[in-house]
Amino acid sequence: MPKILIADDEPEIAELIKRYAQREEYETVEVSDGVQAIEICRKEDFDIIIMDVMMPETDGFKACKEIRKIKDIPVLFLTARGTEYDKLFGFEVGADDYLTKPFSPKELMARVKVIVERHKKSPQNKGSGIIKFDGLEIDTLGRNVFVDGEKIELTQKEYDLLNFLVINEGIALSRDKILNGVWGYDNFGDDRTVDWQIKLLRGKIGKYRDMIQTVRGVGYKFEK
Repeated sequence: MPKILIADDEPEIAELIKRYAQREEYETVEVSDGVQAIEICRKEDFDIIIMDVMMPETDGFKACKEIRKIKDIPVLFLTARGTEYDKLFGFEVGADDYLTKPFSPKELMARVKVIVERHKKSPQNKGSGIIKFDGLEIDTLGRNVFVDGEKIELTQKEYDLLNFLVINEGIALSRDKILNGVWGYDNFGDDRTVDWQIKLLRGKIGKYRDMIQTVRGVGYKFEK
């Protein structure tokens, strides 16, 4: 039975999520602040964390960063903070998804299901070994990326996004196609999620950012 950690200081929200999760046959554990979330992750394993950003003691962003140091657990931020900066920062600290309050519990559980299922599977890479585009080097076995010989730190989702673009080199991909290929979302995706992650990824690959091209009216493509 998949296990969810619910970290939210609003009892009504936590109870709502718990109720819907248990209907889907998930086991749930609830905590009310970031410190508790970090501590319980040291002791127990979870298939996903649903994390509020605004919590006492330690906020969700800081808690996510600390948890990432000790466990590879997918994190879905659930919060009233819906600004572009907050979402970008959430993805930068390693979030897999971001849903703004008020939210649909059914949509939340649909996203949870997709994230849990995709996390269980090994990433699908085209071949194995090293893929090079000038000074941009992708080690598909080690899931590492290098820019001019220097390793850059990518979140799991940033790597998956880059890998998806690369294995579809030269193909114009719609945002919906990218959402479905990287996040697994068909009906519940948010186009802006792709745009935010592309922006972060471009920033990290530096002078090779132009290899990720914007295709007007369609989406993006990777091309040397």
